[in-house]
This record gives sequence, C-alpha cells and structure tokens, in this order.
Amino acid sequence: MKSPRDVGDLPFGKELEPFDEAEELEPEGDYDRLLFSRYAFSDADASGARFAESAFTGAAFEGGRLRRARLSDVWFGDTRFVAVELAEASLTDVWFNGSVFAGVQAFSMAGRRVLLRGCKLDSVNFRDARLTDVTFEDCVLRDVDFASAKLVRVRFSGSTLANVDFTRVTCQDVDLRGATLGSASTPGIKAGFDALRGVRIDSLQLMTLAPLLAHHLGITVAD
Repeated sequence: MKSPRDVGDLPFGKELEPFDEAEELEPEGDYDRLLFSRYAFSDADASGARFAESAFTGAAFEGGRLRRARLSDVWFGDTRFVAVELAEASLTDVWFNGSVFAGVQAFSMAGRRVLLRGCKLDSVNFRDARLTDVTFEDCVLRDVDFASAKLVRVRFSGSTLANVDFTRVTCQDVDLRGATLGSASTPGIKAGFDALRGVRIDSLQLMTLAPLLAHHLGITVAD
C-alpha cells in the first residue's frame, strides 16, 4: 500500500467511526476502525490494548502507558507523545506524520514496516528494540538511544541525528545516506562506532565521522 499522508489515503478511512469521547482507553482494550480526532489522553492506561485499522489526528498522549500494546494498520497525524511508556509494544504497518515524541520509553518494542515522516524525537529510549523495515524520513532525532537494539533495513533519509547512541546495536542493511549527522558543536552519533558494521553511509558523512572514528580507535592525526 502506498504510504498514506492523511486519513483520506487510508483504504479503511471512510469506514472509521469516531471514538466516543465519554469513554477512556482501557488496559487490554480492543479498538478497531476508530478515528481519534484531537483527543488529549492524560495518564491513560492502555497496556496490552489492541488497535487495528484506526487513525489518530491532532491527538496528544501526556504520560500514560501503552506497554505491550499491539498496533496494526494505524495512522498518526500531528500526534504528541510525551513521557509515554511504549515498552514491549508491537507496531506493524504503522505511520506517523508530523508527530512528536519526547521522553518516550520504547525499549524492547518491536516495529515492522513503520514509517515516521517529518517527526521529532527527543530523548526516546529504543534500547533492545527490534526495528525491521522502519523508515525515519525527514525526522529530527536528538538524544535517541538505540543501545542493544536490532535494526534491519532501517532508513534515515533526510533526517538529522544529534547525540544518537548506537552502543552494541546490531545493524543489517541500515542506510544513513542522506541524513545529517550532527553539527559543528554536536556529534550526530555520540557512541557505538564499533557497532556500525552493516551501515551504509555516503562520502560526505564519512568525512563528518572520520574525526570521531579516529578518536574512538585511538588514532592521532598530526600534520
């Protein structure tokens, strides 16, 4: 399916029913073909809940738990996630457009065929996560922790990385080409250079990484 840019692009978009604003998300809840439009969920507990063929537009999650939640064919547009727990959640065929993630705990989660487009991720914990066929397109990743994660066919096209941690990450066909790796004052990758086997970069990125790689390997460059 072509990557949807709004609810109208979803094959199930016309069949979505508005979520009843009188209800609250519940642990182990079952949410199928629902539209969550401009809902603000504060400290909601949807641990173990299942979301299928649904869409969130202009929504906000402030705190709360989605631990071990299962999301399949779910679209998020302009949605905010602040200090939300997504640990051990499962995301399959999920799209995030223009969304913000701040202080999110997503360790040990599993993501397959996930697209993040134009999103901002700040201090997100992906430790021990398993990400397969995941694309970060035109995103900003700041202080994101991928330590000990397994990344398979992950793309960072057009994204900006700052202080990203790749310590002990396992990479298979990971593509960093087209991404901006840090700035003059902030490194794009702050740790885990020895775990970058299996990563594809372009020549400009190699020039950016060269001083950091030399420092990591204990190489002194003296002219």
